[in-house]
Amino acid sequence: MKETTPPPSEGIPAPDGPADLIETDYVIGQDNITASPMGINLDLHGKVFTFSSLVILFFVIITLALQDQVEPIYNALFSFFTGNLAWFFLLAANIFVILSVVLIFTPLGKVRIGGMHAKPDFSYLGWFSMLFAAGMGIGLMFYGVSEPITHFGTALGGTAMENGARTDWAPLSAAAGNESGAISLGMAATIFHWGLHPWGIYAVVALALALFSYNKGLPLTMRSIFYPLLGERIWGWPGHVIDILAVFATLFGLATSLGLGATQATAGLGYLFGIPGGDTTMVLLIIGITAVALCSVALGVEKGVQQLSKLNMLLAFLLLAFVIIVGPTLMIVTGFFENLLSYAVHLPALSMPFGREDTNFTQGWTAFYWAWWIAWSPFVGMFIARVSRGRTVREFLIAVLLVPSVVSVLWMTAFGGTAIDQVINQGFEGVREAALELQLFEMLDQLPLSAITSFVGIVLVMVFFITSSDSGSLVIDSITAGGKVDAPKTQRIFWAIIEGAIAIALLLGGGLVALQTAVITTGLPFTLVLLAACYAIVKGLLSEYRLTRAADTVSD
Repeated sequence: MKETTPPPSEGIPAPDGPADLIETDYVIGQDNITASPMGINLDLHGKVFTFSSLVILFFVIITLALQDQVEPIYNALFSFFTGNLAWFFLLAANIFVILSVVLIFTPLGKVRIGGMHAKPDFSYLGWFSMLFAAGMGIGLMFYGVSEPITHFGTALGGTAMENGARTDWAPLSAAAGNESGAISLGMAATIFHWGLHPWGIYAVVALALALFSYNKGLPLTMRSIFYPLLGERIWGWPGHVIDILAVFATLFGLATSLGLGATQATAGLGYLFGIPGGDTTMVLLIIGITAVALCSVALGVEKGVQQLSKLNMLLAFLLLAFVIIVGPTLMIVTGFFENLLSYAVHLPALSMPFGREDTNFTQGWTAFYWAWWIAWSPFVGMFIARVSRGRTVREFLIAVLLVPSVVSVLWMTAFGGTAIDQVINQGFEGVREAALELQLFEMLDQLPLSAITSFVGIVLVMVFFITSSDSGSLVIDSITAGGKVDAPKTQRIFWAIIEGAIAIALLLGGGLVALQTAVITTGLPFTLVLLAACYAIVKGLLSEYRLTRAADTVSD
């Protein structure tokens, strides 16, 4: 498929062929403020942009000014939300996955995004590269070694009780003293966090946005999804609130990933080159990478995000292939299929929202992950929607749900399996004893060409950082510009800077716990938004499917 320039969007391109357009008098950008102060072009939704930016700036200033005071607040909030609402996150994520899988096998999967005759804007390679880099990049680098080795260790250690409650961090009932059982359970728990559930969350948001924008003719913003529920009220304050929540969730979800990336890149630079770590290095790194991201923002989607995404995919593939070839190759190859089977076997128990005894695992790991994915979902979903016009719903869901999940399984099997092999068969405890952000580099250090592969790992983290910042600013700008996807680049630059500022503020104001708390807090209300979106998707697809059947009948 020849790649084409994304259509100019003085809003959204009209459907190509029959489509069930929503009749509304609203014109994209009609509530926007357009001005050119000091020669800087602005085109933004006054209420959404003003409220979002002022609250975010206030948060950054307070967090930086009162670092010692806000840290205990973050700790308390994280404990409260994960301790009391983990079941809600687990239940909601299950609903998103079930809906996505069911739609693949129903006739509704024949509906084409963008109209019956729409053609894809990007090739499969460009499409896969962008959706994967946007959706998982930094997380796979940070947790690719640390999560499998951690779950293996806690499962092997068994359960521990105190005052009638479990105090261990093992998933499910653990596998005390059973190495093979601990590997199986540890890898299943890891894949659970990086497989169908996160991509099911992304798929719901992306499909809803794509459907109501490219098929129904509404702006590419979160409020459009709610037209079946709210009607014309989405153009008023109910819609403003939805879009503002989407901005908050996206910014804090991005900040968490950028903070993790900065932590790992800083650790890698110290490990490889002896560069001193600490807050100063992380702050300078975030500033430097954000500056590079601004250049990518200026280049646009085709020259910026897509090319960097392809570079990242190439580097990631080379690093993955290297680990498979020079690592325990046979164990990785066989482990891939064994881990898929373990995942399938343990999936019902791992996804059970109620009656869990492994509270540390569900609250400290799963609840955080699900909130993180949900907070990321406006960003990833809107970005995937923008690059998925022309795909059928079935093609879209298979690609978004299954392809990245399989790649994640292979990645975790290669990196995590190699680390576990070093512990079991080589007696190397360095990887298990290292800090989370260093475990990748400890694992690579036991393989040939460790200096080169560690450097590639650092570059990957940085480029993932850049593509995430670039893509995120593109999405947030679209939301705060009233649905326009061609707003002035100055606004995207503003949001890219804000993303870096939030990451710095959270790292200085409480580190990893602050990042996790921000995600949980913003992910909670947005979960309700996504549950409502599930109803809107079904209703929207039904109307499109009826139109498709009618068109097929006429052609026959």
